[in-house]
Amino acid sequence: MKKLFPLLMILFISLGLSAQKNIDKKLKKLDAYYEQAIADWEVPGMAVAIVKDGEIIFSKGYGTINVNTGEAADGNSLFAIASNSKAFTSAALAMLIDEGKMSWNDRVRDYLPWFELYDPFVSDNFTIADLLTHRSGLKTFSGDLLWYGSNLSREEVVRNAKYLEPTFGFRDGWGYSNIMYICAGLVIEEVSGLSWDEFIKQRILEPLHMDRTVSSTNSLAGMDNVSLPHNDFEDGIISIDWLNWDNIAPAGGLISSVNDVSQWLIFQMNKGITPDGDTLISSRRFSEMWTLNNSQGVSSWSEQNWPSTHFKGYGLGWALFDYHGKKIIGHGGGYDGFISNTTFVPEEGLGMVFLTNKNSSLYYPLKYKTMDVMLGAEEENDWSADFLSMMSGRDARKEEAQAKAEEERSKDSKPTLPVEDYLGTYNCKMYGDAKIYMDGDQMMLDMLPTDILIGKLSHWQYNTWRIDLLDVPSLPYGLVNFVMDDKGKVVEMQIDIPNPDFYFDELEFLKVK
Repeated sequence: MKKLFPLLMILFISLGLSAQKNIDKKLKKLDAYYEQAIADWEVPGMAVAIVKDGEIIFSKGYGTINVNTGEAADGNSLFAIASNSKAFTSAALAMLIDEGKMSWNDRVRDYLPWFELYDPFVSDNFTIADLLTHRSGLKTFSGDLLWYGSNLSREEVVRNAKYLEPTFGFRDGWGYSNIMYICAGLVIEEVSGLSWDEFIKQRILEPLHMDRTVSSTNSLAGMDNVSLPHNDFEDGIISIDWLNWDNIAPAGGLISSVNDVSQWLIFQMNKGITPDGDTLISSRRFSEMWTLNNSQGVSSWSEQNWPSTHFKGYGLGWALFDYHGKKIIGHGGGYDGFISNTTFVPEEGLGMVFLTNKNSSLYYPLKYKTMDVMLGAEEENDWSADFLSMMSGRDARKEEAQAKAEEERSKDSKPTLPVEDYLGTYNCKMYGDAKIYMDGDQMMLDMLPTDILIGKLSHWQYNTWRIDLLDVPSLPYGLVNFVMDDKGKVVEMQIDIPNPDFYFDELEFLKVK
């Protein structure tokens, strides 16, 4: 027996070394793939981290955090993580539930009596869980112009949501809602007596030693290694200013690094246990947050590309699906000039975070490539090349549609009325005022609650003008149509700027002066 023990020790050590070599080989392969992908996708900078069994096994930056200076990205570089913040809000609520102060099934009006949506029954029966599961009946991103760059407070945004019209029945359909998460943040403040920002800082960020994570752009002053957001513009890439998201913080305000977010993923997979051994959330709450609450279904396109995926849906602050026989949990985040993703596989102790500094879908193929490699998939796809080809086709179709619209418009048509008759103030009861005015010889539109939504108008056809927003390069040009009554008087302004994030057609602007 004495001779057997050393042999077993040698065997165990050999197996451990072999496993480590296998991990190192996988990480080397992914490193090269990431390096090539960021170049192919023309993204200025990116940081990636991978965690395994409670440790960060990979953390690296690629490219630059500032195209103007060339400063290199690394694992501590700060990026906006946007909607990855939602899981922090659900975790905060889970803490309050563990403390017996509330439950998932409590009505929102138990804490915010003024809460109101499109229907009295819905308003009275809307629960905390409803806030987190995108089943309000509103369509995806409905009402987001209320908060985007606006001077409205969190409470004002939620109060004004009562004017939004539903697309689905209550608790029927999938409608991703940032506004409901802002409301969840208000509930946290009401129950805890702390601001959402302070609660997240004291109860989550500090115990997890997420020392570089902040909840407001106002906190970035004096901090180093902060990425700038970037966007495509004309034939190049430009840096753009950080946009303050304080009024949407519970839904998307956190700013962090891959090293900090890795601590968050480890905390999730440890089911609430901090690096210091304290338990912040019970394991029961994690089971609830990781349970499917709203099914999205699997499209035929997804079935074709990912045949091992059989379900997709949403829990409480987390997106859920299966892949290679494993349950996958994660979330994405989109902010002006930043796109991010967190993904983890609890049963494998595997997690990954991708933070990028341009509006790009680069994270998506990298997420799948990383899972393929780390989970030992029998067949690996070149997801980056596949998705890049698909995105190129989409861009080409968009350009064709714009060219067709340009060709078909009546270029020689004239406005019905003198320009002066279109000028004035237009009011939307949900949003506020917008103003049409002349700046010298240039006709302009100013959406007054939102400083960045100022655009120049050029005549398109008849009573329609083209609008080009001056300070939001991520949004394409749109059209502003003026409606007249039977007496030939301008009574309404309709704005249509086609994009996947904001519904300008939800705003009903009636002329008031």
